[in-house]
Amino acid sequence: MGTRLIEFQIAAAPPPRLDKALARDVPAEESLSRTRLARLIGEGAVTVDGAVVDDPKAKVAEDAQIAITVAEAEDSHIGPEDIPLDVVYEDDDLIVINKPAGMVVHPAPGSPNGTLVNALLHHCGDDLSGVGGVKRPGIVHRIDKETSGLLVVAKSDAAHHGLAAQFEAHSVERYYRAVCYGVPDANDPRLRGIKGVSFEPGNIMRLTTQLARHKTDRQKQAVLFHGGRHAVTRSRIVEVFGNPGAISLVECWLETGRTHQIRVHMAHAGHGLVGDPVYGGKRKLAARAFAPTAVEAVQAFPRQALHAAVLGFEHPVSGADLRFEAPLPEDMERLLSELRQPVT
Repeated sequence: MGTRLIEFQIAAAPPPRLDKALARDVPAEESLSRTRLARLIGEGAVTVDGAVVDDPKAKVAEDAQIAITVAEAEDSHIGPEDIPLDVVYEDDDLIVINKPAGMVVHPAPGSPNGTLVNALLHHCGDDLSGVGGVKRPGIVHRIDKETSGLLVVAKSDAAHHGLAAQFEAHSVERYYRAVCYGVPDANDPRLRGIKGVSFEPGNIMRLTTQLARHKTDRQKQAVLFHGGRHAVTRSRIVEVFGNPGAISLVECWLETGRTHQIRVHMAHAGHGLVGDPVYGGKRKLAARAFAPTAVEAVQAFPRQALHAAVLGFEHPVSGADLRFEAPLPEDMERLLSELRQPVT
């Protein structure tokens, strides 16, 4: 495996730790994160004025001469697979995919192949410049296996760091479309009594809770109000179905991005998603609220009716504002078509 040498000097008033000083002063085009620099220090790949320093907490002086030996990106242990992808946008630094329902994003126990990462390794080939020293796509966010829609993936270290920072700062625009039971309306007195639920102007429902892994079912997330991670979801009604309103098409957007956030939050408000096997459950619909075919379509819908419809962010390299939209997939469109059928 080849290596390259990166050489530079420490600028004035360096931070007290070597890893922080390197992160500040390493040439930006090298796209080395502080985490990776700390790893390189620990591996003995960093010299300060010609001497190897392997302690990330070591002090470093102004004008110190730094040399870092970096191995060229190696191939990932994950195998490429020729799986068709719906590519919405692609350049040298990133790729935006419209992911189908049923596809896992990253290999894991139980899903070792057939994932988005396997497909991207085949699609991108030698265009991957290496993320964290490995030729692999940089996954900066995920959507559930059975959720469809837009996902951005980094192809370079620079894009990976820039996108990750935007997701951490919650500055990425993410809108979802979901089909839920009931109507999340400010006029519903029941919602006023649910902790964590409030309404903003425009009949926008805001859910503010903590989320953490469920104590007994490790596949689920649970709503908490102490501990866990802060989570905020907003939603608004797009269309109401049934008479009286028994099902809604809603638009949800994320202030934070936690595992299963929309699904668990909507269920907490009493508006679980149609088809959600974990949180939504199956509900009995009033016989005269829908046409029989619509009732059948709801009961048979095989996944959570959730689609990542809009994704907007600043290009991490060029700085351009990017915004993408993905239409509803066929299964959700068919569901909505059935729900719109008149009751005879």
